[in-house]
Amino acid sequence: MIFHTSIAADNPQAAAEFFARLWNGRAYPFPPFADGSWIAMAGDERNSAIEIYPRGSQMHWGDNDAIEVQNVIGTPTREAANHSAIASPLSTEEVLDCAANAGFPARVCSRGPFRVIEVWIDGCTMFEVLPPDMQAEYLASMTFEGWEAYLEAA
Repeated sequence: MIFHTSIAADNPQAAAEFFARLWNGRAYPFPPFADGSWIAMAGDERNSAIEIYPRGSQMHWGDNDAIEVQNVIGTPTREAANHSAIASPLSTEEVLDCAANAGFPARVCSRGPFRVIEVWIDGCTMFEVLPPDMQAEYLASMTFEGWEAYLEAA
């Protein structure tokens, strides 16, 4: 189970406010690691959260139990292979509207046994957002048995 994840964004506050809208949650400044960081909190039973750092921030192993956060000198990398899937109580149309209002590209996509809404934060960091109907598809297919059946059929 994932409790929180972190990403980099061009405008951490705007990204945090977007995620807070998706979750009917709240966005707050997040000063523990990097100046200008924000956090979106869902307010759900798991206290789900997404920490958003200024693009170019890097985490490094620090002394004792500390994490050191440094800014990259030069142009930071925008694309990466990581992504996350998150649930939202909003409808597909509401998620697409939130993405459009934030200026983030978004589209409904098939992942084989389930669908997702791809939302590209700043056009380069992908989140799969699942409204309730897509959550049901995901939960029904992402079991050991469901995935093995999908692989056999493919």
